[in-house]
Amino acid sequence: MNAPTLLVATGNPGKAREIQRALPDVCVRTLADHPGLELPEETASTFAENARMKATFVAQALEAPAVLADDSGLEVDALGGAPGVRSARWHPGTDADRLHALLAELRNVPGDRRGARFVCAMTFCGHGSPVGVEGSCSGRILEAPRGRGGFGYDPVFELPDGRTMAELSTEEKNALSHRGQALRKIVPLLRAHFQSIAVGGPNPDPFR
Repeated sequence: MNAPTLLVATGNPGKAREIQRALPDVCVRTLADHPGLELPEETASTFAENARMKATFVAQALEAPAVLADDSGLEVDALGGAPGVRSARWHPGTDADRLHALLAELRNVPGDRRGARFVCAMTFCGHGSPVGVEGSCSGRILEAPRGRGGFGYDPVFELPDGRTMAELSTEEKNALSHRGQALRKIVPLLRAHFQSIAVGGPNPDPFR
């Protein structure tokens, strides 16, 4: 029997690998298989709305039977929740440029007011209405980067145990992160979906 297929609405291979590890008996594919398809602009005001928009768009555009999308970012208390849903495009340039822009915004903010959280929303489109979950991870923003791992704002995001996201191993980050938490919530829903498909009939791979 062929493995069921899950299309992840991203071109990020790292996200696909993370989901594949959580679902080893599922064939995980990404938008890299569809280079001509562009996701809609993320114009919603919440992570959940953006994730739902991406999942439903891809499911309809490709007539795919099982689609997973996520939207995630950083919310900083002293900045009123910014950069929030605009985390990846809050400041022009690279990840490093955005990280340094964040530190500049917080230059005169004391340590007890530098609270922040990473948030991840995931939406699954299968049969029926889209289903969404969220995960979050709280910490604070340091005054300078620390650690060589991770990406984005990870080097300045300090966890309650004193380490930054960039100082964690891959396994530790998956266990503690906002995306890891959301993934653990959505995996049982995905398994239930694929089990129902297995009972009712095959879930053909539409990309072959």
